[in-house]
Amino acid sequence: MKNKLLHIWQIIRKHIFSIQCMTAIVVLASAFIPLIIVKGIVADRLFAKEIEQLSTRLLNTGNMLAADIGKNGYFDKQYDVAINAQIEQISYNYSGRIVIVAADYVVVKDTYIDQENKTLVSYEVNQAFHGIVTNNYDKEYGIVELTMPIYAADGTTITGVLMFAVPDTLERDGLKYVNNIMAYACDIVFVVMIIAAAAYAFAISRPLSKLAESIHGITSGYMDKRLDEKKGLGEICVVSTEVNKMLMRLKALDDSRQEFVSNVSHELKTPITSIKVLADSLNGQENVPVELYKEFMNDIVEEIDRESQIINDLLSLVRMDKTSAELNLAPQNINELVEHVLKRLKPIAAEKNIELVLESFRPVVAEIDEVKMTQVITNLVENAIKYNIANGWVRVSVNADHKFFYLTVADSGIGIPDDSRDKIFERFYRVDKARSRQTGGTGLGLAITKSVILMHKGAIRVYSKEGEGSTFTVRIPLTQAKKSNTL
Repeated sequence: MKNKLLHIWQIIRKHIFSIQCMTAIVVLASAFIPLIIVKGIVADRLFAKEIEQLSTRLLNTGNMLAADIGKNGYFDKQYDVAINAQIEQISYNYSGRIVIVAADYVVVKDTYIDQENKTLVSYEVNQAFHGIVTNNYDKEYGIVELTMPIYAADGTTITGVLMFAVPDTLERDGLKYVNNIMAYACDIVFVVMIIAAAAYAFAISRPLSKLAESIHGITSGYMDKRLDEKKGLGEICVVSTEVNKMLMRLKALDDSRQEFVSNVSHELKTPITSIKVLADSLNGQENVPVELYKEFMNDIVEEIDRESQIINDLLSLVRMDKTSAELNLAPQNINELVEHVLKRLKPIAAEKNIELVLESFRPVVAEIDEVKMTQVITNLVENAIKYNIANGWVRVSVNADHKFFYLTVADSGIGIPDDSRDKIFERFYRVDKARSRQTGGTGLGLAITKSVILMHKGAIRVYSKEGEGSTFTVRIPLTQAKKSNTL
């Protein structure tokens, strides 16, 4: 039961914290929360404006009433029917209370009656007797209070005080009406935003779902799925484009891997097949002449050596392909290193009467892995000798600038066809399989060379024309940056 509930919770959590759900929540929150805040601000400001207008109306009404009271000598008559009727009418219109205080602080008129003939002393009354009008709003009880002086007919003598206490009933009713209208508007906007948020979240999540399906397809072995690069938002289109590039690259790598496995199988099988044919020939003959026996055994040894060379080259490639492969870097004299390699290969060149020339334009010292860089130089020069013509030449030059050193290997050999130039660094690729077989190549030399150069953060370029020779140019940094796993 516990596991079942946990499984249900994981499913619910997966959907709640999905991009689609979170996007919808963010869109709704970013739209609705400001709407609620604005609604509150607008309502408060409208209500404050209504209270301000009510206070202004009371002040205007009070000025007119105070003027009438002062001119008519109300405090002398006290029972002026016209003034009392006017006071009652104003009180009725505002649904409020009007109190008139005489100079001796005695209430002479109260529309609520209960304070008449009583003494009223307060801060506001004192202020009014000093000619100061006070206007207050009591939020707790919802009452607007106005206290102002009453001047006599001469306009200078203060004969009494006029007080208003008016409830904000109408203003609050108006506020409720506005709030109701705004609430309906918010409800409509909320529904619209739900629909818009759902549509937006779907538009955001659908390409990502397609991406997940494609990745799932890849993990299942289907490498031909592609994302639609024209649907969705701009960033989604960019992601889709980059993912398609990645899928194409993965497909190319998978095809390369399959081709590599096929080539490895073929290359490893060929020597074994030759050995078996030679061994069967010896076993099928009686009284084999010693000369023929030695010839067959020499051929078998050559095939075994060839098999061993292929395996060693494959192991070298595997070691270089590992992300953990490291270089034993140390400052090395590149001029001396190249000279040493040429000295070792000179006898091979002499067999074909090929001239080896070294051009050192300046002394060069660089941080390299001596063993691996020796392999690079050896592969390039050895290929230049193998695929050269009789009485040809191989020129090796060493140069440098402030940042890189350059190794150039040029030959007068057979050259490389245009359609093969981009493929020569692929594993087991041979321009001329028959010639490579005669020269003993495994088809891995240039692949190893490029791997070593890339490990040194360098680059290799080839310039060649069929029948006119080839030129390989290698560029390697003079110093190697420390290895870092950060992007």
